[in-house]
Amino acid sequence: MRSIDKNWRTSSYTTAENVNCVECRADGGVVQVRDTQHRELGRLSVSAREWRAFLAEVDRF
Repeated sequence: MRSIDKNWRTSSYTTAENVNCVECRADGGVVQVRDTQHRELGRLSVSAREWRAFLAEVDRF
């Protein structure tokens, strides 16, 4: 992952051609996720435990 700003991170797969990505940041025990193209629309917050479970499930594919 590469840094977008001090706190938000985005996938290294994000390119000029592939802009359908999200950014995330850890804030204590919470992970926040937002749309890279529409940051102003808000963010989704999940617990760090839920985020790890999501990543483990995605990694299966």
